[in-house]
Amino acid sequence: MKYAVDLHIHTALSPCADKDMTPNNIVNMAVLKGLDAIAVTDHNSGANLRAISICAQKNGLVFIPGIEVETSEEIHVVCLMPDLGSMSGLQSAVQQALPLIDNRPEIFGRQFIMDENDDITGEEPRMLLTATRLTLDEVVRLVRDLGGAAIPAHTDRSSYSILSNLGFVPEELDIRYLEISRDCDEARFRAMHPELDIYRSIRSSDAHYLGDILERESMLELDELSAEAIIRKLTT
Repeated sequence: MKYAVDLHIHTALSPCADKDMTPNNIVNMAVLKGLDAIAVTDHNSGANLRAISICAQKNGLVFIPGIEVETSEEIHVVCLMPDLGSMSGLQSAVQQALPLIDNRPEIFGRQFIMDENDDITGEEPRMLLTATRLTLDEVVRLVRDLGGAAIPAHTDRSSYSILSNLGFVPEELDIRYLEISRDCDEARFRAMHPELDIYRSIRSSDAHYLGDILERESMLELDELSAEAIIRKLTT
């Protein structure tokens, strides 16, 4: 059966996201738009994942914990895990690899940590909009070792993508899918890059505003609707 997903959404923890991107607002908008499953993937942090998980469970929405990791090559990778427990291993590695640079909210924006009631419980002091010390290969291997799926983000874009920064997809990467942005002309993109035919595509919103969350337009064929089934689909 086919299910509608959006596997790249930011909360107000990401400094570039709108302050209205709260746990309840995101979940309610996803339900309103008819989505079956979502992933939240803030920049280099999973500090709001538990709150989103609680909200999603209350609303019958399948939730996949994620982080958008920026590699040392300045490539964005959507990293998805089947549960919060496995995500903790990735979060720890990313935190250790994140430079000790203070965020400057007046320049980059505030980085809000929230609970399941949308109350602000803190702010992330370290700047999240920066490259970690983890290489692309290290990120993919770590995610796979932890039982998750790694997907190079917005492959069609001219910045922070695997094609813009490397110019190719290394054959040894243990990936099956490439993310394309919501407005990408997939047929044209694939015609320009026939070497990518061995990879499947997943369209995601990379939503920083509530209205940008996808409608029922990105579908996955699954044997069941669960985070585990989605991870299996993205890795086999």
